[in-house]
Amino acid sequence: MTFRRKAAFLFTVLSVCALNSVGRGFTAGGADSVKVTAAGASPKQISSQFKFTEGPAVNKKGDIYFTDQPNDKIWQYDADGTLSLYMDKTGRSNGLYFDKKGNLIACADEKNELWAISPKGKITVLLTDYEGKRLNGPNDLWIDPRGGIYFTDPYYQRDYWDRKKPEIEGQKVYYLPKGKKAPVIVDDNLMQPNGIVGTPDGKHLYVADIRANKTYKYQINADGSLTNRQLFVSQGSDGMTLDNQGNVYLSGRGVTVYSPAGEKLQVIPVPSRWVGNICFGGKDRKTLFITASESVYTVEMQVKGVE
Repeated sequence: MTFRRKAAFLFTVLSVCALNSVGRGFTAGGADSVKVTAAGASPKQISSQFKFTEGPAVNKKGDIYFTDQPNDKIWQYDADGTLSLYMDKTGRSNGLYFDKKGNLIACADEKNELWAISPKGKITVLLTDYEGKRLNGPNDLWIDPRGGIYFTDPYYQRDYWDRKKPEIEGQKVYYLPKGKKAPVIVDDNLMQPNGIVGTPDGKHLYVADIRANKTYKYQINADGSLTNRQLFVSQGSDGMTLDNQGNVYLSGRGVTVYSPAGEKLQVIPVPSRWVGNICFGGKDRKTLFITASESVYTVEMQVKGVE
């Protein structure tokens, strides 16, 4: 599936849910009157020079790193508002996340791997396969407080692959414990897992099944396994993030914000056709950074990010 076809597919999958959300939103009173954006704020386009942006991640200084996967690049948007190219030839990186040591962990799906990119740009391959079979294509990830990596592994056919079908049956969520070389499957009962994020205390994980148009919430056990899967909302997502009030942000046709109880709080319209992912950045973590197909946007918020 080409990136253009992928974007069109994702748009179709979530458009009905998003339109329903918009139709129910912005009414007087109740949850729909609650806003997480700053007063009068709306998305500001930073640049539109990309092909398909994804995977924003924030470092300790509040700088945001994001991918332009079709062009095989990682870009950096500093907390002071400076945009610059960080890396070329990135293994077709998609989702990104910083570990505690400042390494940028990347879902590098050119060869279906997980990479660690050091602050000096040194690449270490963390994972290449599951039980000798190539992964489908690691897509998005979250690192827990113990340093373990949860990642989603959907299958989107890439035109740069030498295969036309997956080696692993099914599309799953995996956990790679810190210091280990072999991942374990933590959920194999999803149609097409995509966006993923966990709570700062390491107690709960959210995973979007984009094809099923559902987002689930799990309890994280001491060994990293997941239990007590519950439907959080009947909406899928390409990417997601959390704020310091526990609200959950889902991407797709705009950004939809839900309370910890699954109550819709706000829909943030975005001019681009598709929002791939979102992340909070800036020195005070009160800027929502939005990767949206050919563009990236920022919007000022009343709340703070926690990733």
